[in-house]
Amino acid sequence: MLDKIYKHVKRYNMFSEGSTVVCGLSGGADSVCLLLCLCRLSEKLGINVEAVHVNHCLRGIESDRDQEFCRQLCERENVPFTAVSCDVNTYAKENSLSTEEAARILRYRAFADNSQGKLLATAHNANDNLETAIFNLARGTALKGIAGIPPVRDNIVRPLLTVSRQEIEEYLRSLGQDWVTDSTNLSDDYTRNKIRHQVLPVLEGLNSSLIATSVNTFEVLRSEDQLIEDMTREALEKCRNGNRLTGLSELHPVIRRRCIARLLSDNGLSYSYTRLEETDSIAVNGGKINISGELFLVSDGTTLSLEKIPRKNGEELLSAELRIGKNSIFSGITLNCELVECDSMKKFSYVNKKLTFYMLDYDKIIGRAVLRNRRFGDRIQLRGRNFSSSVKKLINETVPKELRDTLHFIEDDEGTLFAEHIGVAQRVAPDGNTKRLLKITIDR
Repeated sequence: MLDKIYKHVKRYNMFSEGSTVVCGLSGGADSVCLLLCLCRLSEKLGINVEAVHVNHCLRGIESDRDQEFCRQLCERENVPFTAVSCDVNTYAKENSLSTEEAARILRYRAFADNSQGKLLATAHNANDNLETAIFNLARGTALKGIAGIPPVRDNIVRPLLTVSRQEIEEYLRSLGQDWVTDSTNLSDDYTRNKIRHQVLPVLEGLNSSLIATSVNTFEVLRSEDQLIEDMTREALEKCRNGNRLTGLSELHPVIRRRCIARLLSDNGLSYSYTRLEETDSIAVNGGKINISGELFLVSDGTTLSLEKIPRKNGEELLSAELRIGKNSIFSGITLNCELVECDSMKKFSYVNKKLTFYMLDYDKIIGRAVLRNRRFGDRIQLRGRNFSSSVKKLINETVPKELRDTLHFIEDDEGTLFAEHIGVAQRVAPDGNTKRLLKITIDR
């Protein structure tokens, strides 16, 4: 196995002579294997090895046991050791995050703080790579997401990506090396654990060499994704001038959309498949799309530009972070949000006949949810539709004039997900897998 890891490390030029590599050490089999392999390859690779352990303080005595195990292991291997404690539950509550996501954020924050000027090695293996690809595919993704976890990103390296979890455990047993087991990894409470314990066994029933096959597949996908990235970079060198893209219609649609995505991401703007499709259309045919606040993508069919268009006189831009409970951006009007646990969609109507409340899948909201008023250029893909519609047109067709100035809209990092009197977006519509509903009631 050491030879397999060494070849993978050299293929992606993970280390240079004299590098200090900080190993993220949880005490589980994967990270213990990573630490031992790096120590055994350190002379051959010309690297110095350190370790950092993050205690999430979620499992009481068990968490402290893991930290002590890691400390003793590093002491035995003569590896410099750092332990960091963080309060995941408090952070999750304060930032409206799941425990899993809060733990991930705080873990990588601790890793970053303790690997400045160094390389950070994480213990992601071939199984993790496949689980990530399946997770991304289930949520919706492009080629980059299906290609799994990158071997190298910034200062983060992943030496174990070609090694299976079975190989890791067999290697540790051959050394007589034990490891600790996180009890939460044995539960199906978390999405990735469901993939690990329920989805992968079914797939392995179809292909007993699933993990080994996936390693080769991801190598091919990453190679093809890199080719597209190289072509995109060349296209941008020719067509981009600041926040203007000229000649997009001459490019292949795949390259054109990646150029648009790069323009948005470089300006700190998120995007979805629908947003890219809409922008791609106006890039060729001309038009205008509101991206965020006063920011618009504007095209005459030849040049696409990201522009700030000041609001008209008297037009107010109202917004506030959406909260569970009472929300208000208009005087005398309240938008109430309630979280409803749901084990069967049969118990609830998507929207009642009088349009006095709306339901959406709370767990499908991406990033930060914001309550705001109407914006010029708003569009939404409504439930049950495979196309987006102009909000202006929908309002003119269905909303009484006296209500139009005080309509409520909700957006997340991927765009508009709710429009009062119009409906909710398809991507947040409740379905058979919905666990938590966001019930929206508006009191006028």
